[in-house]
Amino acid sequence: MPPSGRPVRTRIAPSPTGEPHIGNMYAALFCKAFAAQHHGRFILRLEDTDRARFVPEAVQMLPDALHWLGLDPDEGPEQGGEYGPYVQTERLPSYREYGEELVKRGGGYYCFCTPERLEDMRREQERRKEPPRYDRHCLRLSEEERQRLLADNTPYSIRLRVPDEGSVSWDDAVRGTVSFENRVLTDQILLRPSGYPTSHLGIPLDDYLMRISHVIRAEEWLSSVPYYILLYRAFGWELPVFAHLSILRNKDRSKMSKRKNPTSVMWYRRQGFLPEALLNFLALLGWSDPDGKEVFSFQEFTEKLTLERVVKSAPIFDFTKLEWLNGVYIRAMTVEALADAVQPFLPEPVERADLLRMLPLVQERMKKLNEVDALTEYLRHDPDPQGLPFATALKRQPRPAIADALSALASTWEQRGQPTAEHWDTSVRELAERLGWKAGDLFMALRVAITGSNASPPTYEFAQVLGWPATLRRLHAAIAALREAA
Repeated sequence: MPPSGRPVRTRIAPSPTGEPHIGNMYAALFCKAFAAQHHGRFILRLEDTDRARFVPEAVQMLPDALHWLGLDPDEGPEQGGEYGPYVQTERLPSYREYGEELVKRGGGYYCFCTPERLEDMRREQERRKEPPRYDRHCLRLSEEERQRLLADNTPYSIRLRVPDEGSVSWDDAVRGTVSFENRVLTDQILLRPSGYPTSHLGIPLDDYLMRISHVIRAEEWLSSVPYYILLYRAFGWELPVFAHLSILRNKDRSKMSKRKNPTSVMWYRRQGFLPEALLNFLALLGWSDPDGKEVFSFQEFTEKLTLERVVKSAPIFDFTKLEWLNGVYIRAMTVEALADAVQPFLPEPVERADLLRMLPLVQERMKKLNEVDALTEYLRHDPDPQGLPFATALKRQPRPAIADALSALASTWEQRGQPTAEHWDTSVRELAERLGWKAGDLFMALRVAITGSNASPPTYEFAQVLGWPATLRRLHAAIAALREAA
């Protein structure tokens, strides 16, 4: 529930450094659903102060990814809102203002150390096998020395003043009670000489100014919470509720990263995963349905979500299960909806009427939308008659015998006209008996000749979609190729 009855306000605050990460969308799913459940607000805030890694194109990619998934924010750079601006570089004056105020309150101090001194300190700590932490050189400066450096316009950072003793504890809505001893913390830099904040100032300050009630994010941020709490305490602010989701992991239990697996949300879109299926899958990774269901809508997830049921163990990102789940959603689509969805994945335009005839043959076999090209290719284009896999499919029958059998079938059907399903089946079985063939072999020969493959939908249904003239054309082309090669 909201702390002190405050309205529920959740957020994601990604950095625009490339294509949107699947982990950000994972957090966005929980933030959006939790806010919707409590009639609250879901906010997108861009943390773009890391200018070295900033990618301008990524700024638009983030709202585009959220929109594709149906997770549009209620407030953000595009929507605006009462607590904007929603881009960190547009809020720089507030970081300086609050940083200086923190120093006045005794919760922070000026640090005049040069990058060279800090690097020397780090190397010496490594040599001694000590944990990296600031040595508080500038905290020990006299007031006179501090004022002299300020008067000389010496560049400075602002650091957080961590108490010497005690600990920082909080009740995490997912993890339970979490505690850090102050002695393992360090005086983090909050504001750089450039005026740009670090995450230890920018994130908690923006959360406070934007009235964020619940900070729902990945557990990798858990160790930063003590610094946020110290900052909140220094200003006398009410804390938000923290809820840390388990990070997504590869099968080897390593953190999911683009070095091992695709992490870009846009990659999943390009592969033909449906947004509904991807959301369902992400929800399953981080939460357990009380009824044990594996297939459910975002609305169902929103109605049932509780932070207490968020899983604490690290979920494995199983691509096989994601493909299975995506196939479930594809099979549930109407043919009309599927036709609309697959159009971008076809290499050339296909008449809608033709596509509506093709898709029922392949819909049951599709796991991703991008498979439509391969699955319908032999419907859209005649196979190369010289490359038909007769030798693989019918090892016991020589080419002349296959050609004669197919020619006999073609002659029968041409004399009687387009066959019904019953006549198709009967004529194949009767001919196989006269020739001393197994009926399955003759059906396979027919499949290869017409579809160009030994693995395809039922041949008669395929011929119905293909059309009778095209079916006969392919059959005669196969017969000619067999005889030519004999």
